[in-house]
Amino acid sequence: MSLIAAIAADPHSVQGILLIFLALAIGHAVMDFPLQGKFLSDAKDRHADISSFLGSDPPQGVWIHALTAHSLIHAGAVWIVTGSSALAVIELVLHWLIDYAKCEGWTGFHTDQILHYVCKLIYAMMIYLGVSWI
Repeated sequence: MSLIAAIAADPHSVQGILLIFLALAIGHAVMDFPLQGKFLSDAKDRHADISSFLGSDPPQGVWIHALTAHSLIHAGAVWIVTGSSALAVIELVLHWLIDYAKCEGWTGFHTDQILHYVCKLIYAMMIYLGVSWI
């Protein structure tokens, strides 16, 4: 049975919720590492030197677009896995804030990753508990 079929069979079972969390974790790993790329990784940090990408005088505020694009990619993964546009919007906002905190030096790499996975765990629990608005 495919992952999607197993989840669809009973998303409110313990097995279903573990599969949803696993799918969200895989989506996060794929989006945060191989699909992020060097440009987004560097450009989403407002303190980074991105002149190698955009020349010696890059436009101001590129980091906002890069961080938002990166967060939208993650939101898309959450939407695909859960089918919930509400969780996708929540992911967009939370991923943006968590990565912003890392770029500002308020958190480190490990804390950043733990926070992202805790979000995925919370989304899975919301589905398991049958939260109606998601």
